[in-house]
Amino acid sequence: MFKKLLIANRGEIACRIMQTCRRLGIRTVAVYSDIDQTALHVEMADEAVMIGTAAPKESYLNIPHILAAAKETGAEAVHPGYGFLSENAGFAEAVTKAGMAFIGPSADAIRAMGEKSTAKALMEKAGVPMLPGYHGAEQSESLLLKEAEKIGFPLLIKASAGGGGKGMRIVRAKKEFKEALAAAKREAQSSFGNDHVLLEKFLEAPRHIEVQVFGDSHGNAIALSERDCSVQRRQQKIIEEAPAPGLSDAARERIAEAARKTATAIDYTGAGTVEFLTDDNENFYFMEMNTRLQVEHPVTEMVTGLDLVEWQLRIAAGEKLPLTQDEVKVSGHAFEARIYAEDPDTNFLPATGKISHLTWPESRASLRIETGIRAGDAVSAYYDPMIAKLVIHADSREAACAAMADALHETRLVGPKNNIRFLETLCRHPAFAGETPKDLSTKFIENYEQDLFRKEEPTPLSLAIAAVTLLRAEISCFQYGYDLKNISPGWRINGEQPMVRRYKIADQVISCHLLGDNMAAVTVAESVFEADFCMESETIHIGGTAYHVATIAQKGKLHLFCDKLPHLVLDWRAPLDAGDHSSTAEGALTAPMTGRVIALHVAKGDKVLKGQALAVIEAMKMEHTISAPEAGTVANVNIAVDMQVNEGVELITLENNG
Repeated sequence: MFKKLLIANRGEIACRIMQTCRRLGIRTVAVYSDIDQTALHVEMADEAVMIGTAAPKESYLNIPHILAAAKETGAEAVHPGYGFLSENAGFAEAVTKAGMAFIGPSADAIRAMGEKSTAKALMEKAGVPMLPGYHGAEQSESLLLKEAEKIGFPLLIKASAGGGGKGMRIVRAKKEFKEALAAAKREAQSSFGNDHVLLEKFLEAPRHIEVQVFGDSHGNAIALSERDCSVQRRQQKIIEEAPAPGLSDAARERIAEAARKTATAIDYTGAGTVEFLTDDNENFYFMEMNTRLQVEHPVTEMVTGLDLVEWQLRIAAGEKLPLTQDEVKVSGHAFEARIYAEDPDTNFLPATGKISHLTWPESRASLRIETGIRAGDAVSAYYDPMIAKLVIHADSREAACAAMADALHETRLVGPKNNIRFLETLCRHPAFAGETPKDLSTKFIENYEQDLFRKEEPTPLSLAIAAVTLLRAEISCFQYGYDLKNISPGWRINGEQPMVRRYKIADQVISCHLLGDNMAAVTVAESVFEADFCMESETIHIGGTAYHVATIAQKGKLHLFCDKLPHLVLDWRAPLDAGDHSSTAEGALTAPMTGRVIALHVAKGDKVLKGQALAVIEAMKMEHTISAPEAGTVANVNIAVDMQVNEGVELITLENNG
């Protein structure tokens, strides 16, 4: 076995590989770009080498720099992870020529399966079922149109050298073909430097089923459990499961045998995945082979009890496969949900930004959290926006799906927009949950769009709970010794007047009347709730029901996390009793709440615009931005970062430029 391994990747997969290496006693070397200096994979590694700037071509795609790092650190092997150089035949060759082991298949196997037209020709020869199509070298428009007419419409134009939905167009009629072909070729050339395309019959609502295969250098090849990856957005996977639900045993065996044939046909070594499209009659057709470890490999690990990274390392070291086909056993059901920084409401466009708060579900044996990101890290525009993967295992599909929904609900993330609540909604949808999902296909999201994208509206109960958390935070400030005695006429902790606090949340004014120690009457419109709350925990009792609640405020938004309610993001305002940036002098901006100054963006003499952020105050994980009410000039600054301020204190004075 190897003593030292360089991981030519970053983020979640680099951390995942390091976990296995640590268990096997293998030292690890991380590589990183200049913006990844404090990344988790760098911290976890035994050694780390910076290989370039943030742009991938200057770092994670820079073969000379990666090889230099491997030689410098004395690494005996290189693991490419997935993405970046993982399916680059030139990289595999360069690693072996440098005298190190490449943790993956041979360069020849990568080339054979990396070009889709070549791969389909090989599979056709090997007797693997294929969709009707054309994957020849001739690329003239006239010939491609003739082939399209032979195949029939609808059909799919696909970039031969690509993946991830790029260079792909669905053509439903002959009149659309020429325009779609030109667009696919342009995109293929731009994305992959190769404008060759192939044509294949388009299945309207297929399932996407793939098989994990392994081969060794001793001529052995086996298939592990198949996975269903049908639920996709923008032709990319977001949730995977194993085994594939609803398949007959005969269909499972036929698909597994086709996957073994695929691996055997190219003398495959290491981990690979053979992907198929299947129809309602359990007919299946070869789509492509990924010559690397897949993002979704953990679901196979969960149902087989195997460590596939360990298998990769052992096979690369020349060992035989640890099991024969008959010895592979599958138990229970597993799901993986990919958490992305993206906006489901804008067709899942990627998002970026700092993750200011991140709390994972409570640890348990059946749950894996695979991530390379912590609170305080940022999702960069340079790299894939995946934040983490939640992986769950249970005895049945129904139990695993419910457990996944609960784990997603327990996950608290504040920062860039993300798909956590969308994934939870999907896992709770009656057509998806249960032992046998309904209408499971690559069009599932499209078919259930109205349900999956339904916006959760706040209820009087959720608004009352949110207000109580704000009240609780303010009382905590008092208990920690902040001076609240003079903040407003109605505020008394121990006095004759009751403490009354008013908040504006989701455009509604909510009043909280403190009735005694940790008890309040909360008025929302015409509804009144009696609540008692605990200062030492997240528990709030309303109407005899206990709610475990946390709120996190950021940039005028209040994130409400509650065990029994949907996650909500609400507009909110500081306590109304303090006034809306009221001042003791014209132009003076005052603290809306007692807390600590965590950011100061201006200095005396600065010109500011209306709405410009001037400072940020934090109290008990709640942040409030002080913004300029009008354009002007900063006349005076009375605060500094880390200063504790009381509500109503003058912070900054502005002079009108007019």
